[in-house]
Amino acid sequence: MILEEFTQIATYGIQTAILVSLPPLLMGLVAGILISIVQAATQINDSALAFLPKILATVAALLIFGSWMISEMANFSTYTFNQIPNVTM
Repeated sequence: MILEEFTQIATYGIQTAILVSLPPLLMGLVAGILISIVQAATQINDSALAFLPKILATVAALLIFGSWMISEMANFSTYTFNQIPNVTM
């Protein structure tokens, strides 16, 4: 396997990791920002109040985008396993 092929597989892996992790992270970020705005407006400073909506938003993102995330990871795994015969020492 030459360096360009390895670089292509590594790049595809990094892109897949970023795409798969993006929906839950963004949903948690949006929920956190909205709760922070509400806490600042009402002057309620309770850390437990921000924890539950972030968890629920992350779980909702996993439920909504879960099948797409699994298919992306399966596509990457299939591509990687199909490259095994091309490995040369």
